[in-house]
Order: sequence, then C-alpha cells, then structure tokens
Amino acid sequence: MLKTMTAAAMMLTATSAMAADDVMPLAKAHAHNDYEHERPLLDALAHGFTGFEADIWLVGGELLVAHDEDEIEEGRTLQSLYLDPLRKRVEENDGKVYSAEMDRPAMLLIDIKSDGAETYEVLSSVLEGYSDMLTTYRDGSMEPGAVTAVISGNRPREMMMDQDVRHAGYDGRMDDLESDTPASFMPLLSDNWTNHFDWTGEGKMPDEERARLDEIVSTAHDKGWQVRFWATPDEAGPAREAIWTELDDAGVDRINTDDLAGLQEFLQSR
Repeated sequence: MLKTMTAAAMMLTATSAMAADDVMPLAKAHAHNDYEHERPLLDALAHGFTGFEADIWLVGGELLVAHDEDEIEEGRTLQSLYLDPLRKRVEENDGKVYSAEMDRPAMLLIDIKSDGAETYEVLSSVLEGYSDMLTTYRDGSMEPGAVTAVISGNRPREMMMDQDVRHAGYDGRMDDLESDTPASFMPLLSDNWTNHFDWTGEGKMPDEERARLDEIVSTAHDKGWQVRFWATPDEAGPAREAIWTELDDAGVDRINTDDLAGLQEFLQSR
C-alpha cells in the first residue's frame, strides 16, 4: 500500500543537488540506507560521501525507494531521489560528482527488495537512460563513468551475465571470494560483518580475525574487487571507532554508516 508524500517532501526531493563545492570527497564513506536521511543523497553529498545505498521495490512499474514494503511512498522513485540529482550534479560539474579529483567513480548501491528478475528488467531499462554518467560494462570490458551502479539484494545473476551491455555491476558475497568472477561483472564484494567476525570493537581485535580481514581484502583487491561490510557497530563510541580504524587500516574500500557527520569526522581526522 502506497503512502502519499506531503507537498513539502515532494518539493524537498525535487530540489536539485547543488554544484560541487569545496567539500572533500571521502573515497571510503558509504551512506547505508541513505534514503532514510531527511534529504536523501543531498545530505550524504554535503558530508563528502561517495557511496549511497538505496533499497527499491517495483510497484506499478515504478522503482520506489523504501526499506520495507509498508514504508513505500508514492513519488519516492529511484530517479527522483538519486539518478536525476546525480546527473544534474555531474552535468554542472564537468562530468564529475565532486570538484576535487577522485580515484574512482562514486557508487550507487541499488538493493532490490522485490522480485529480482522482474525488478531488474525495469531497472536495467531505467539505467540505460542514464548511460551518459554511469559506468558501462560492454562485452566483458568496463568503461568508467562518474557513477558506478551496483546491484545488491535480490540479484538476478544469470540474467545480468547474459547481457552484452550493462549499466550496473553485481554485488558479490563471501562465497564468491575464491571464484574467478571478473571485476567487469562483479566490482564489489559485500557481506555481513557478524557472519565472519566475532569482534565488535571491544578490546583488542583478535590476531586471527585481523589476519582473516587482511586476507579477505588482499584476495579481493588482487581480483580487482572493492570490499564492503554491513552490520558493523554503528553507535557512536570507542567500539565503533575501533572497528572503523581496523577497516580503514585493512584497506576496506567502503565503510558503512548511518551517521554521516560521524564518519566524515573520523575519515578526515585520518
């Protein structure tokens, strides 16, 4: 059942992203459940984030952004909240998300919550309309754009592999670590931190867990994949800072948080 957006909310989401200013882009900053912030995408950009996560549902042919089905609101489309403002920003900023140089494209992680194949069929068509700013995967090669879209959640792997041209990559899992999946298909490896590590930031990280983390990152990087963990502690305090420190030191590429200001301050201090 769709909720109706208020006029004020519609006006807010229609506000275009301002041209990039002097905000420092943070290569590792990933806005988990970004759409739950007061200003989806725009708040993350204001804090220098280069990764944004949007959960989507296919409803009546539209890609609507929400975490749970009962939270779906009419008008909150993937296009209006993310793709349109990102393209406007890229157009106004000479093909870049930020004025400062970045080592890699920004990442839009699209988590499919509804049926994977049915939703991706619509999503693939939508993304094609933004090919001017998106990383394109063509016949096994990658053509970088200002933004790389990555499909997570209900991922129709075979359907994506059968495409000669895609405008999104595939989000892998730890089961893929020992595979030979090319980065031109799977640019990112993500998994739940608690499925692989017991340490939650209290006290010293066990040596064997640090070695496991280093091995995961090293193996992934050798294959050209970025690494991300979700479900890491995210309550402000020493435990979270300890976790973030170990992730940063190990070279984890995307650090998840709902606390935009907190991670910005941490990464800038590093």
